[in-house]
Amino acid sequence: MCLVELQKLRRDQTELLTRAIQPALWLLIFGETFTRLRAIPTGSVPYLDYLAPGILAQSALFISIFYGIQIIWERDAGVLAKLLVTPTPRAALVAGKAFAAGVRALVQAFIVVILAALLGVGLTANPVRLLGAAVAVVLGSAFFCCLSIVIAGLVLSRERLMGIGQAITMPLFFGSNALYPVNLMPSWLKVLSHANPLSYQVDALRGFLIGTPANLGADFGVLAGATALAIAVASALLGRLAR
Repeated sequence: MCLVELQKLRRDQTELLTRAIQPALWLLIFGETFTRLRAIPTGSVPYLDYLAPGILAQSALFISIFYGIQIIWERDAGVLAKLLVTPTPRAALVAGKAFAAGVRALVQAFIVVILAALLGVGLTANPVRLLGAAVAVVLGSAFFCCLSIVIAGLVLSRERLMGIGQAITMPLFFGSNALYPVNLMPSWLKVLSHANPLSYQVDALRGFLIGTPANLGADFGVLAGATALAIAVASALLGRLAR
């Protein structure tokens, strides 16, 4: 399934360029403006450097959160029913979709990293740290892909999935530490941020890419646990989606 995703990208490379427009605008306009305003205190780290890992996580989120539409399309085309009668476990089918989303997000992340480097963001060149960042991108994308499949299994239609996906995407983004430190948030938003897997993904990406202090053990523990739970729930709902 990951190879199929790469083949899709190879056949339609314009999708990568169009998806790169939004993170580019966030970095060029929002990042550059707030760096000059110094409105958000980020310590000794320039705001653009602080923002870049958050925008990278945002681009992966936006790619993954609508992956359930693909599952519904496969159901309507009869592909999902054929997959379910094979000996392949349902969890493996969901995991394949989840990590296919991770592959697509990695390609998108590469574009964002190149753009951030061109803007002067002080990113690491350490291959071990870059590998850790890639794992964080894949795990975060896998979780949000499975969340999308769970929503698809509950609502059973593309239109409802699109509506719910659009409704939760921005709260997930603004309710994380992608744009500002957690200590600037009101107390109720801090609680939501600590329950938001995107916050842990962003924390791990900042730790790997720009070297800020990060609790990598907790970050990867939450991301891995959330992804495993989401795979289990999505697998349980796959049969309902196919009926």
